[in-house]
Amino acid sequence: MIKGGSAELLYVYTDVEPVTFNRGFYSIDMRFFYRVTLQVFTGTPRYTEAEGLCVFDKRCILFGSEGNAKIFTSDTVIDELDVPARMRTNLPTAVVSAVDPIVLDTRIADGCQTCSRETGLTEIPSFIAQAFSESLVFNETNSRRYYVTLGQFSLVRLERDTQLLIPVYDYCIPQNECTGGDQEDPCGLFRNVCFPTGEFFPPNTVEMPSDYVSTRNYCACH
Repeated sequence: MIKGGSAELLYVYTDVEPVTFNRGFYSIDMRFFYRVTLQVFTGTPRYTEAEGLCVFDKRCILFGSEGNAKIFTSDTVIDELDVPARMRTNLPTAVVSAVDPIVLDTRIADGCQTCSRETGLTEIPSFIAQAFSESLVFNETNSRRYYVTLGQFSLVRLERDTQLLIPVYDYCIPQNECTGGDQEDPCGLFRNVCFPTGEFFPPNTVEMPSDYVSTRNYCACH
């Protein structure tokens, strides 16, 4: 009998590839590696902890725009010559934000035909294997396996460097002295400021957009 359990997210491997015939779209392949600890009861009052590896694959397609520029940069080194960095492109970078999953259900399989099949998990990163106290066992015919259903919350996004055009204006030096209040009396200046009621009490209604630009901005903000 299995009762309870916990799961820890160890690593997420990501790979980004452009989608054929869909300009600006990219497929993101993710592989989640989990360390799962279960409480196994074998007929004694005290349970035994069983620790193992779970792997989950997920793919999503996101829009990341286009860019063919080649980027060359240099790393600044104090008191030494700058070191040129490797050339890269401005392709989007996949970023996955995830929390530790929730163990929803578990199931035991004893020596079934499915257990002896090739699962494709024999090749895992070395640092994942080092996260376990004992060596992982794969593809043994008479082995007992625990199948775990996990609930995972994650956010996936594409990031890229882009250029922003910001207008720049020349600075100007004021020629006239400001006479809008008594500079020697800061409290008097504060009394002339209206109380910001709108900052404390949000409006009951929001003006709905009417044209295309305002509608697009409204949907992006909400």
